[in-house]
Amino acid sequence: MLTGRQRPMTEVAFLFAEIGTADGHQGIGFGYSKRAGGPAQFAHAAEVAPELIGEDPSDIGRLWTKLVWAGASVGRSGAATQAIAAVDVALWDLKAKRAGLPLAKLLGAHRDSVRCYDTSGGFLHEPVEQILENAGRNLAAGIGGIKIKVGHPEPGVDLVRVGKVREALGDTPLMVDANQQWDRPTARRVCRALDEFGLVWIEEPLDAYDCAGHARLAATLDTAVATGEMLTSVAEHRELIRHGAADVLQPDAPRIGGITQFLRLAALAEQEHLTLAPHFAMEIHLHLAAAYPHEPWVEHFDWLHPLFEERLEIRDGRMHLSDRPGLGITLTDQARHWTVQRADIRRTL
Repeated sequence: MLTGRQRPMTEVAFLFAEIGTADGHQGIGFGYSKRAGGPAQFAHAAEVAPELIGEDPSDIGRLWTKLVWAGASVGRSGAATQAIAAVDVALWDLKAKRAGLPLAKLLGAHRDSVRCYDTSGGFLHEPVEQILENAGRNLAAGIGGIKIKVGHPEPGVDLVRVGKVREALGDTPLMVDANQQWDRPTARRVCRALDEFGLVWIEEPLDAYDCAGHARLAATLDTAVATGEMLTSVAEHRELIRHGAADVLQPDAPRIGGITQFLRLAALAEQEHLTLAPHFAMEIHLHLAAAYPHEPWVEHFDWLHPLFEERLEIRDGRMHLSDRPGLGITLTDQARHWTVQRADIRRTL
């Protein structure tokens, strides 16, 4: 299976936080880790969570800072803030539920639906025929755009595959994702060739931390450059913005520390008039994208369906907000059955 420098993905570990108040309200949040890191997130969350006991759950910004400082020696990015993210998301879910509003409405929605595209049907190991079958099924289900992977060891293979998909899909919005597989010379050559296909964006053509390289590509290509999903703090995204390294910013709320941090980053992105296309976790990102002033995209993955009772409504190329309060999700019995580790943190009387 072609996965570049990353090993094949056999599991995704989820960290769930359920927060209850003395007056009976409850909030739920989650974070995740692909391939490795889940146990580290759980351990850190269990260690700092007692700092919340007795606090006012409405003071989310202050509580985020308190949790960060409770684990200050391990820094403000990576597993530490990803652990806090699950708690932060739960606090925002709780706040919106107490207000009786969907989270997007609590934040101040600019729209009731968001453009959406699918990623889960276009991996490198799949033949073009399978990709086209997957794309047809997703478009028929109401999804608006299709993203496929590139980064084959032989770049010519990428160009043939993209050409066949573009020809078959016509003017359907099409994106490609290289998952950091190219060096700078290869990225220049392949991205220039990809310009002819009228793509919405070319994603992660270079190492996620190569701000200067991404900026040079963005300045020379007709096609938008997208990146940001692998970064784990607002500070790292700020460097992308400062360099002009992305036309499309792809933050992941669970990776950068939760909704509190995502909102900080969204304010920076808005000032630069950047398109926002949050990575993964559509159950969270639909709300955050709906509250972003400039028309964004949301990434569709059906991987999380077994975890939640509800389904997001998708039609006419867009993902639609429901009227359910908070995030609008509840855990399934299956999700609880799959749980391998728990920590119950309560006030000691």
